[in-house]
Amino acid sequence: MIKKILPFLCMPLFVFAKVHYAKVEPYESVVLKAATSGLVLKVDLDAEGRLIASKRVIHLDDTLDYINLKDTKKSIAFLKEMLRINKDIATSLKETVRRQKGRYERMSKISTASQTQKDNTYSAFTSAKTQYLSTREKIISLEKQILDMEYKVAQLKDVIEKKSIILKNKYLYKLLVKEGDFVAPGTPLANVKDASRAKLVLFLEPEELTNIAQKKVYIDDKETTYKIDKIWKIADEKYISSYRAEIYIPAPKEVFSKLMKLEIR
Repeated sequence: MIKKILPFLCMPLFVFAKVHYAKVEPYESVVLKAATSGLVLKVDLDAEGRLIASKRVIHLDDTLDYINLKDTKKSIAFLKEMLRINKDIATSLKETVRRQKGRYERMSKISTASQTQKDNTYSAFTSAKTQYLSTREKIISLEKQILDMEYKVAQLKDVIEKKSIILKNKYLYKLLVKEGDFVAPGTPLANVKDASRAKLVLFLEPEELTNIAQKKVYIDDKETTYKIDKIWKIADEKYISSYRAEIYIPAPKEVFSKLMKLEIR
């Protein structure tokens, strides 16, 4: 019994009893968006409409980022040298503090020593201790500056990486920017599809979902080992009486978008 006939141009899927028609679609389709702002320096137009093994297809201006990165690394080197020097100074001052403390403790026990002598040894001890603590404080400040600079290096590397859109084993369906464009964060850059495998999207009626795990999938009237890989638990917004389902299959050897006949029984 024919329940419903839907126009071909309006639906990617036809339902005739329990017969479905679905296109072979790439497993995933995404729109890559800019993660940072920048001027588009280069767009690889030749890569559009091709399966890309590994290639940069969009390059945003990262000249200043590289200069900043280089200068920041130099600053870290200077800070580390200052840190090394101050650690050497702290080691020497620590020894001075130990000696001045011993001298003061000995002087304070000598009854024949004048108060001026005792005050002078105490002053020398506290002065050495103050210098040591000041150097230790500077060491901590330098270590904090180095951590901040290393974090800045990580940020710059991340920004530089995000300014090169490199595709690996992805199909570049369409480029959405051109050379000379200035993009802001969130600007669409390219439409990319994962063509490493494919999927068939169909919409099942409630009665078809009964014991769905035990049913077999027939494609073009031939029994297959495929199963329904994913079923939406809420009825589709467009096909309100049906539930979206997906079957994952190997990528076709030739082209996508081929229409396949499916039966679930």
